[in-house]
Amino acid sequence: MDQAPGGPKGPEEQGARPAQSLPGCYRHPDRETGIRCTRCDRPICPECMVNASVGFQCPDCVRTGSGTGHTPDASRPRTLAGGTVTADPRLITKILIGINIAVFIAVHASSTLLSDLVLIGRWPPAPFVPTQGVAEGEWYRLVTTMFTHEEIWHIAFNMLSLWFLGGPLEAALGRARYLALYLVSGLAGSALTYLLAAPTQATLGASGAVFGLFGATAVLLRRLNYDMRPVIALLAINLIFTFSPGFNIAWQAHIGGLVAGVVIGYAMVHAPRDRRTLVQYGTCALVLVLVVGLTLLRTAQLT
Repeated sequence: MDQAPGGPKGPEEQGARPAQSLPGCYRHPDRETGIRCTRCDRPICPECMVNASVGFQCPDCVRTGSGTGHTPDASRPRTLAGGTVTADPRLITKILIGINIAVFIAVHASSTLLSDLVLIGRWPPAPFVPTQGVAEGEWYRLVTTMFTHEEIWHIAFNMLSLWFLGGPLEAALGRARYLALYLVSGLAGSALTYLLAAPTQATLGASGAVFGLFGATAVLLRRLNYDMRPVIALLAINLIFTFSPGFNIAWQAHIGGLVAGVVIGYAMVHAPRDRRTLVQYGTCALVLVLVVGLTLLRTAQLT
């Protein structure tokens, strides 16, 4: 029987098609996704998505800056502090942990290396003629002490703190700014220890730099209006241990790093956009000048 025009049609006539599955991510084909890169239109899964000013981009386009007609640096999306978004936001953190572990192994492999790396003002004490220490020109100790640990519990605690604090900060600031924060905070902790501690007291550890990350994390959470209670509670617990008798902790490094971290962190996340780089690295430079000034002052006192 013929159907009249306009009558009901069968499924084939209505153009119905079987449901199609979503495409797989170009880097993880087994993961279906409905998101595509706004530059190259390749499908990308949540793990590969990089936030951009409009939509999401794949790691390859972020890294190469393809598809925009501009230079790669000009086209890359930026972090909150103006740094470049990277495919691995923990690379610098991994490298810093690797350096600390390598030095820890080297210290235990050599019986004399530890004494050459720790922070000490002047050694040996009177009435002997001093031959070692920052006051005797060994300024490198302000840096090497930041990567030196002797006890397994010490390096374990510092590296766990570095991993949990460093990753989010590196992602928020960018690699260069994060590295500047870490190193300058560590130097500030070393300088305050050199200034206030007994010249014959040897100190070591990455705690000054780690406390700098604590300070910057607090500033960042405040900037993002996140709940600050967890990090404040953790910081308070660390400060209690810092000033508790019997732990033999160089509190000067903790306080110096913490103050430097707050100052630098504030400059990193609150700098005006039109002068952002100048304010951020200018603040780091000012803290470094203060570090040098404190070091010169203490050296003059000891010599």
